[in-house]
Amino acid sequence: MDGAAQRQEGQARFAIANAFYRSSSQIGRDLAVLAAALYRQQHGRLRVIDAMTGCGVRSLRYHLEAKADWVWANEGNPELQPVLSDNLRQGMAPETYRITHQDANQLFFSCAQQQDYYDLIDIDSFGSPTPFVSTALWAIKFGGLLYLTSTDGRTTGGHAVDKSIQIYGACARSHPAVHEQGLRLLIGCAAQRAAERGMHIEPVFSIFNGTIHRAMVRVLPGPQLVHYGFLAYCHGCGQFRSADWRQLGQLTCESCGKAPAVSGPMWLGPLHDKDYVRQMAALASQWPPQVQRLLTVMADEATMPPYYYPLADVGRQGQTDIPPRDRLIETLSQRGYRATRTHLDPQAIKTDASLAVCIDVARSLVRSGA
Repeated sequence: MDGAAQRQEGQARFAIANAFYRSSSQIGRDLAVLAAALYRQQHGRLRVIDAMTGCGVRSLRYHLEAKADWVWANEGNPELQPVLSDNLRQGMAPETYRITHQDANQLFFSCAQQQDYYDLIDIDSFGSPTPFVSTALWAIKFGGLLYLTSTDGRTTGGHAVDKSIQIYGACARSHPAVHEQGLRLLIGCAAQRAAERGMHIEPVFSIFNGTIHRAMVRVLPGPQLVHYGFLAYCHGCGQFRSADWRQLGQLTCESCGKAPAVSGPMWLGPLHDKDYVRQMAALASQWPPQVQRLLTVMADEATMPPYYYPLADVGRQGQTDIPPRDRLIETLSQRGYRATRTHLDPQAIKTDASLAVCIDVARSLVRSGA
C-alpha cells in the first residue's frame, strides 16, 4: 500500500484504494474537526469512535487536527483493512488508535457493556443513520457529541412519504424548504431517540452541502422533548407556519385560510449553537476563508424560523422580478424584521417576516430599481 497514490485533506495524507471517498464532503469533515478541537480545548480530552471510517481520513484528522487522544476506527468491510491500516500507521502512533471491522451497533453495545464511553461518535452512514442512533446513545458520554449523516434527500424531500414514516416516524412533504427539512428530520430523530433513554439533545451545528445532510448534536441527561413539532406549508399562497400536535386538528394557513400540507414531527428549534459556532469560527482564523464565511452565515441563521423562502418563490408568488437577496434582507431589517442569508440555499433568505411582507418589499425594490 505504500506505493498507492496519496491524497491530502487538512493535515491528513492518505490513500483511497478501493474505499469510498467523497471530496465534496470535506466541508462536513472540516466542521467536525473544528467542533472536536473546541471540545478538546474545553474538556481537556477527546476520545472518538469513527464508526464507519472507510479509508480513515476522519480518524486521521480527528487525531492530527483536533488532537484526539484516542480514536476507535471501525469499518464494517474487512476488505478495507490494508488501506486503513496503512493510512493510520503513517499518521498516528500505535497507542492512539484501534482498528476493528464490526457492525456499528455491536461496537456501541460492547462499549456500553464495558462502560467505555466516548466524547465524540461519528456515524457517516449511507441512507439514513436511524438504525444506529439509539445504540450510539449507549456509548456516548453526557455532554458528548454525536455526528449523524443522511444521504437520502429523496425521502426527506417529500418524494417518498411512506418511507419517511418508516425511517423517521415522520411525514415528510414536499415544499420549497426541503433542504432544511432534511436537517430537522435528522435532528428530530436524535431528539426523540434520546428522550426514549431519559436524555435530550442540543444541536451543535448542522449542514447541507448540496447533497448530504449532517448534524452534530450534544447529548445531555434528562428527558426533554422540546422544539419538536410540525411544519405546515400552504401550496396556495406559499406561507409557512409551525405547530405542535395539539393544533393539528384545526390547522389552516394564517394568510389565506386554506388547509396546508403538514410535515413532521421534526426538530423546530435552533439549527446551530450560535456561541459554539462563533468559537469554531475563531478557531478557524487560519483556515480557508470559505470555512469562515460558512460559519458566519450559520451563526446568523442559528435561531431563525424553521424554514426559508427561495427568492424565486418570492418572485413567483408576487408575480414580480426576483429581488436582490442582500437588498431584500437589508430592507426587511430596516422594517424591524429579522432576516439573514442561509447556507441551505444561496438564493434564499430566512426571516420572521411573512411571505406577504417579503413580496411587498420585493415589489418596492423592483419598482425603485434597487
